[in-house]
Amino acid sequence: MAKRSSKQEDRALYPEQSVMATGLAGRCPRCGEGRLYQSLLKPVTRCGVCGLDMSFAEEGDGPAVLVILLLGGVVAGLALAFENLFSPPIWLHVLLWVPVTLILSIWSLRAMKGIMIASQYRTKAAEGQIDRTDG
Repeated sequence: MAKRSSKQEDRALYPEQSVMATGLAGRCPRCGEGRLYQSLLKPVTRCGVCGLDMSFAEEGDGPAVLVILLLGGVVAGLALAFENLFSPPIWLHVLLWVPVTLILSIWSLRAMKGIMIASQYRTKAAEGQIDRTDG
């Protein structure tokens, strides 16, 4: 009887999870049940349900740059449209757009970090590894 590899055992115990679903929900990329974050934006070191070691997760600045570029354009466009439609005083812009920007930034950053961590798990990406196939 052949011994199954750990990869096969993982597939049997934990069905493949959707990268988008687990990332957006802030759940473990392996089991889909455990929490991905221990605080607002800090990922856990180990899944509380399946025990997955999250040391592979290196999200870096990718999610932050993407959120800044996308959200900056959206909020600036909305603020300009709001200005053209209603011509409110500047204090109303500040009162409206600062909280909107903060809330959307935190939510978007959590979602993007979650998606990136889940995609790293799915593709088994790791920092500093080169796959060489010398003939």
